Amino acid sequence: MSVAKSRGKWVLSAILLAAVAVVLALPQEAAAVPAFARQTGMACTACHFQHYPAINAFGRSFKMGGFTMKGAQSMVEAEALSIPVALNASLITKVRFQKTNGDSGEGTDFGNLQFPDEAALLIGGRAGEHVGFLLEFATFGEAEGSASLNADNTVDMTSEFSLFGSYKVHFNYTFNEFNVGAVLFSTDAGGAAYGFELLNTGAQRFQRVAEERSTTSAQQFVGLGAGSAEGIAFVASHRLGFANFSLWTPDHGNVDINKPAYYLRAAATPTVLGWDLGFGFQYFGGTASGGDVDTEGWALDAQAQGTVIGRPLGVYMAYANAEPSATNIFNASASSSAKDKDAWSILAEFGVIPNKWTVFAGYLKGDRGGTAVRTEDNAITVGTTVMLAQNVEIQLSNVSFDGDRYDPKPTTGGDNRTTLMLFAGF
Repeated sequence: MSVAKSRGKWVLSAILLAAVAVVLALPQEAAAVPAFARQTGMACTACHFQHYPAINAFGRSFKMGGFTMKGAQSMVEAEALSIPVALNASLITKVRFQKTNGDSGEGTDFGNLQFPDEAALLIGGRAGEHVGFLLEFATFGEAEGSASLNADNTVDMTSEFSLFGSYKVHFNYTFNEFNVGAVLFSTDAGGAAYGFELLNTGAQRFQRVAEERSTTSAQQFVGLGAGSAEGIAFVASHRLGFANFSLWTPDHGNVDINKPAYYLRAAATPTVLGWDLGFGFQYFGGTASGGDVDTEGWALDAQAQGTVIGRPLGVYMAYANAEPSATNIFNASASSSAKDKDAWSILAEFGVIPNKWTVFAGYLKGDRGGTAVRTEDNAITVGTTVMLAQNVEIQLSNVSFDGDRYDPKPTTGGDNRTTLMLFAGF
């Protein structure tokens, strides 16, 4: 890239940030309109830390209860019946523009507008005293389908259209301060952890701080927290921690299966000196017999959410690993010389103006594993998030890649990516 083009890029970024500052100076209405806000009558900030989709301790409590919490909304109640008078829904949209510094002159190297990148109708909430649900009703694109192995031992994800992008039904019973129950789930992209997850480390694709998931979360880099998945999660939770044991298959929709893989998740969530902390592990194992694929991988993660100089600060760390095998969906390689696919990551987000403007920075050191010669894949991510309203955010981020995978710089994609995103729920 020439010096003139580089200067132009930074001038454009400076103009955008200046515009953001002007927006922040304007008065803003603290309106909460998505589905769960409608049901509970609470603002978005009651459940989310700094901005959605990251959640705070109260947000964890809401999820522990299976989305059944009542609030200002009128209810239809009778014997064995307790539902809101209206079916609560939200239109979720995500529009992105991405620019990379590769030399192909196509796609993101040219500049790529994704309009929309995501668009879905989210319907959910209370379905009974002990039952809640969430449905992502797809309005755009194709859902991922079944996982299987090709003749050359590569993993094939066969696409099939499904309006049920992601769906879960949570059966929950409360005993004193403990919640126990089961979650029936299916997702085109959320991974095995979609059934039940409460931390913001990227252990589950849809619950993270930054849009750039694979450069800020070790689990997302390795692939543990994403992909097609369906099954049943047996869960227990308390304000001090939670556990999830899931029987699942890496598929989406109708599938032939007679033996599931398994997923184990446990985490502690104490509060120490005013800081909301989380420490946990994930373990994936077993073979899903429908596609005869293995699911071998593990991760450790931690988070801390609190305040510094009167402003919110969140710190998120993780390590993830997947050993190679001919049938492992996370690191498929039949070679005896294949390497582990692994990564560690750290991300911090600081609220410059609480609930309105944040800045974040992260570092990920990764290895793509397998048998390729160049597998080192590291990333530095910096960005900012602006809340135009509690349910409308703009995020601008830049990722710089390094490691031998980027030496020499790839013609397609290059070693730098800028993303501008508008993310809203109505």
